[in-house]
Amino acid sequence: MALRLVQVNFKARDDAALGRFWAEALGWGVSSEGPGVTNVEPVGFTWPDPAAVCVDVVTVPDPETVKYRVHLDLATASAAHQAELVARLKDLGATPADVGQGDVPWTVMADPEGNVFCVLEPREIYRDTGPIAAVVVDCSDARAMARFWGEAMDWTLHEVADEHAVLRSSKGVGPYLEFLRTPVKTVWTRVHLDLMPYPGVDQAAEVARLGALGATDADVGQGDVPWRCLADPEGNEFCVLTPG
Repeated sequence: MALRLVQVNFKARDDAALGRFWAEALGWGVSSEGPGVTNVEPVGFTWPDPAAVCVDVVTVPDPETVKYRVHLDLATASAAHQAELVARLKDLGATPADVGQGDVPWTVMADPEGNVFCVLEPREIYRDTGPIAAVVVDCSDARAMARFWGEAMDWTLHEVADEHAVLRSSKGVGPYLEFLRTPVKTVWTRVHLDLMPYPGVDQAAEVARLGALGATDADVGQGDVPWRCLADPEGNEFCVLTPG
């Protein structure tokens, strides 16, 4: 296996504004690889590095309102830290969100463009992840997602059950990738995962390998680009970037 998760891609009406929000939220910096693209990553970070899964914000025409399959969970170190972070995020433009969560110890919020995320209560498992505790994907079959993504990437499968599956970089650093069994619909999503082959690895060969695992080609209007857009067996879009 020669792929690793390197970033979460947000489609946005205004990449610069949303990028600034997430940079402030995470305590990271911003850069840009070109018009309409804002990269959010730790200050002094050499990308890619499993110590962080970065955020890439790309401007696209305003999409329809959809149910988001992918969201971020933010880590906190104490109850006071959680409360302080929630208050700071509200000052930055985030709003409370109700996704039917009921009475839970975490706080569900939406960023200024409506992307849902969670500010978690302190949990020991996330004490060393950095500001992003987990990248969470809703799915219908957590075991099937564990099989696909466990084969797709070089990340380690930590836990799998009917309700959820958990992976993390084989280096034991950075956030977790979690699949939660949730009723989902096939929709065009605004947030997806980007995978990158290691240097010297053939991108086309990796795409073919993913196809053998059950991935399919996805057309999201990307046109002629160097990356490949695919969908996992449940229709979650993701991209395979060029090696780096």
